[in-house]
Amino acid sequence: MSENNLLEMRQIEIQFPGVKALDKVDFFMRPGEIHSLLGENGAGKSTLIKCLTGVHHKDAGTIILDGKEIQPQSPQHAMEMGISTVYQEVNLCPNLTVAENIFVGRQPMKHGQIDWRTINRRARELMARFRMDIDVTRPLSYFSTAIQQMVAIARAVDVKAKILILDEPTSSLDDNEVQLLFDVMRDLRAEGMGIIFITHFLDQVFAISDRLTILRNGCLVGTYNIQDITKVELVTQMVGKDMDAIFNLKRPDVAPGTPDRLTATHIGSPGKIDDISLNVREGELIGFAGLLGSGRTETAELLFGVTHLSHGTIVLTGIGENAKQKGNKKIKNPYDALTKGLAFCPEDRKRDGIISDLSIRENIALAVQARKGFLHPMSRREQNALADKYIAELGIATPDAEKKIGELSGGNQQKVILARWMATDPRVLILDEPTRGIDVGAKAEIQRLMLEMCEKGVSIIFISSELDEIIRCSTRIIVMRDRKKVAELDGENCTQEKILTIIAEGAEAAGGVA
Repeated sequence: MSENNLLEMRQIEIQFPGVKALDKVDFFMRPGEIHSLLGENGAGKSTLIKCLTGVHHKDAGTIILDGKEIQPQSPQHAMEMGISTVYQEVNLCPNLTVAENIFVGRQPMKHGQIDWRTINRRARELMARFRMDIDVTRPLSYFSTAIQQMVAIARAVDVKAKILILDEPTSSLDDNEVQLLFDVMRDLRAEGMGIIFITHFLDQVFAISDRLTILRNGCLVGTYNIQDITKVELVTQMVGKDMDAIFNLKRPDVAPGTPDRLTATHIGSPGKIDDISLNVREGELIGFAGLLGSGRTETAELLFGVTHLSHGTIVLTGIGENAKQKGNKKIKNPYDALTKGLAFCPEDRKRDGIISDLSIRENIALAVQARKGFLHPMSRREQNALADKYIAELGIATPDAEKKIGELSGGNQQKVILARWMATDPRVLILDEPTRGIDVGAKAEIQRLMLEMCEKGVSIIFISSELDEIIRCSTRIIVMRDRKKVAELDGENCTQEKILTIIAEGAEAAGGVA
């Protein structure tokens, strides 16, 4: 082992039935280093981390930590050796206090009883170390996602971690919260801790990393010092294709006079959206831009009937089970929206999208079955035909349709959810953050699928926090701020500078384009 390495994983191999998940992969980490682990969904990142933390056992290879060969048998065993992991979904107990979450399972004792005074004092000291002045006796559920992430990191660090693994820690954080997390990461690096950082946000990789390792299809592509690789080179290495080939997309071409599919006039609901009007034409892709909490998701939920409409009208023209019907179609609930030709892919695929224990076939068939009604069940043959069609059409990486969706990568899960709603043959499709948490290649594939659907006449409402993809795909862009529509942009106005100015300054900066 090199004297400069805290961790060495040499020639790691892991075989699953029919798949070689890792093929002679090397990963080296130095002490006091932030090392990003990158690759497309399914590249082997999670498998490598699960090997290091004892979730999966390697078939070949060697793991050396601090000069000693180790064989992690379980996450608890790995933690005892100094390897701690903080996952994207905070794995703590929301009903317990902050202090209890930090010390659960290893509470200080005094006279045979839990020493609550010591627990609370040490928790306050630990959170202060992470620049957090909070009441540690409050339930964890009281605090924001960002603070919950910090509590998870504090717990991981307090168990004397030598290596801290952060798996997509910034996916639900705003810019200020990300910077706070980065400050904490730099402090830990200065103390000699090794940090493995997994993210799909490439700007963050370049902002915080010392080195990065790229995996593709279960194989090592290479390890680079951050100053020795550009973003374009990184994406090309991750995907194995040139950037131009990845994002060679053409926006929908909507001719003047194209009829509207959906028109919403002064719709709103108390505490959600006050007043918003919009229209979507046949074959058009409308992008929604704005910060977290600006009202994008709330608007989508109003349109689909998840939230009750207190005022305003929604007009669906020429869609639904009788395409000749026109005029006002009141959306009472999601089932009503579904039967009238709307479909909605929600933002949180883990909570609202997938049913992880069901197969790909069952997940794809759900929406079609819901529309038919459970008194008219789909046959197994119909379900198989539907699943096989979309597995092939969307390029879902799976040996067959019976694989549980929870065992797929994030990008493939997202494709299954998209397939579910495509199978309903929607005329208007609402996509809320469909590319969040997936790799560059999978993002490009989903963007290309959206544009192909527009070419076939489907109208799409597309919500994304990534301005570059909103600009790249949208015919028009609606800018939201403080739960209001503050601008509507098209043509040359669809620039990142213009959108950011409007988000920062409000309607005054829109210059009459609202």
